[in-house]
Order: sequence, then C-alpha cells, then structure tokens
Amino acid sequence: MSVTLGKEFGKKTAVTGKVWSAAKAYGVVNFFIHGTSITLAAADFTTPKLVEVLKIGLPIRELDDLQASLAMPMEKLVPMLGISKATFHRRKIQGRLDQSESDRVVRLAKLLGKAAKVFGDLDDAKQWLNAPQFGLGGAVPLDYAQTEIGAREVENLLGRIEYGVYS
Repeated sequence: MSVTLGKEFGKKTAVTGKVWSAAKAYGVVNFFIHGTSITLAAADFTTPKLVEVLKIGLPIRELDDLQASLAMPMEKLVPMLGISKATFHRRKIQGRLDQSESDRVVRLAKLLGKAAKVFGDLDDAKQWLNAPQFGLGGAVPLDYAQTEIGAREVENLLGRIEYGVYS
C-alpha cells in the first residue's frame, strides 16, 4: 500500500485521516529534552503521532530549539545532522526539515534529554555529550551519535551510568 502524506501540517494525512497542526508538531524537541509540562502532554507525543510528524518533517524552529538547548553554534550542529550549508539555507526558506533530517534532530534531542535525566542537569548533560568518553573508546558522544548505531551506543552508555555500571 502506498501512503501519501500531506506536504504541510494542517492537511489530512492518508495514514490516520487526522489533521496535524503546526502548533501540535512544534515542541517535539522540548518534549524530549525537558519532558512533559503544562503545554506539552505525553499524549501528544505517542509513537504513531511522532512517526506521522517525522514523515511530514519538523518545522525549522525545532532545529533552532535543539541548537539553543545544546548551546552550540548552528555552523557546528548542522553538519552533525548531515545537512550541508546549501540545504540548510533551503530548509530555512521552506520552513521545514525533511523526514531524515527531522529524525536526526529528534535523535539528538532524545539523547540530550536522557543525559539531562541521568546527570540531573542540562548543563552537565551538555558538558558530558561534548567531552570524550572512556565508555565510547574516547569518542565524543555527539560525534558518535551521528549514526543510529552510534546513538544507540551512547544511549546504552547513559543507561549503564544511570544504573551505576562502571563504564
């Protein structure tokens, strides 16, 4: 079965027939970094809804939120996400990331959120993610997380640290 999704939020999708608004899609990065809040409910970020949002593509401001949360220059973050300068400028004009770019943005947001939970502080999490780690063979977690396999290994290392397993 071929599935065609609406190119913009506010249109019905073939998957569910429901309408996704840009306002609902906005906040994915903050949800994964900071968790639920008054404006962000876990029910808005179920896996089926997230898959649908990622297929359509996140608004470019989600990338801005990730950049602000990591306190990293956009010139350093964009290549980590596999986005060239030219593509980044096109995305800014379009106002939306594509599916794979959106997926990578969420990947880093999830890792930052997990690190903040493990270390109890966003600043400590950012410091850990930007420093070489013995448990990754001396690699920097954000560099290691440029692939899905690497991101899972960083996540596993955070899990070991969370449960006190020497890593």
